[in-house]
Amino acid sequence: MSFSNGGFSKSTPTSPPMSSSLASRLLLNSTPRLLPRSLLTSPSPLFSSSSRRPLELLPSASSPLRARVSLSSSVATTMGDAADAAMDAVQRRLMFEDECILVDESDRVVGHESKYNCHLMEKIESENLLHRAFSVFLFNSKYELLLQQRSATKVTFPLVWTNTCCSHPLYRESELIDENALGVRNAAQRKLLDELGIPADDVPVDQFIALGRILYKAPSDGKWGEHELDYLLFIVRDVGVHPNHDEVADIRYVNREQLKELLRKADAGEEGLKLSPWFRLVVDNFLFSWWDHVEKGTLKEAVDMKTIHKLT
Repeated sequence: MSFSNGGFSKSTPTSPPMSSSLASRLLLNSTPRLLPRSLLTSPSPLFSSSSRRPLELLPSASSPLRARVSLSSSVATTMGDAADAAMDAVQRRLMFEDECILVDESDRVVGHESKYNCHLMEKIESENLLHRAFSVFLFNSKYELLLQQRSATKVTFPLVWTNTCCSHPLYRESELIDENALGVRNAAQRKLLDELGIPADDVPVDQFIALGRILYKAPSDGKWGEHELDYLLFIVRDVGVHPNHDEVADIRYVNREQLKELLRKADAGEEGLKLSPWFRLVVDNFLFSWWDHVEKGTLKEAVDMKTIHKLT
């Protein structure tokens, strides 16, 4: 889709066929390793059969990371679901290969799980799966905010408009670093390249400012949804943008008044315009006051990483 005089025109993204696979990862000695499938299908002293949560392995006394393995993946069942047959090949691969970081409501890591299972409303409700996420808000030197429209092939919230980039840190060493939210910032740099073609040099990791965290739950349709502990990352940079149409249908920079007009249209149901629930929560609770800090160059004064805001 693209904007034209306030309206929209459609374009159809295409994606190359790719193979799908699922890897459950175990972090040992601070090095990601693949867990043999046999361990997932036969009894093992590593696991507790009486609890969904895994036993905890401590690689060394000095390691800051604790490795856990979740047994809640139902690979045979989920991959056999007829509804998944129509899933875009790229999105299917990401759903089964990507391992999200499971956390509790205090943002402590408790395990990991496939992106697929983390977004099934059935598992979100029955197992209270909560995963770590991030939302990037990128402003240019004119203090305009870059928005994206999610691709039509996205499994959750397709074709909705949202902030610059929304995704998940993965269960890997570089994205599990808690100090100064470095793991999340590394993930944000990775996904800005994946989704928007923004080179890493354009968005140095040390230029992201983590302003706060929100916890929210939002169903997308009858099957899929979100339950995220979301880090809100702000950055002010002029960047080159080359969207990946497997991920992004359209982009647009907006100033405050243009964003308010988008909000009005979304509320009125005009032009079929929809906004992502996490973006709307940030807009309604924080964005415009934080935008003041963007323009004044005082973003660091707004930082509050001690509070986790539970929003509905």
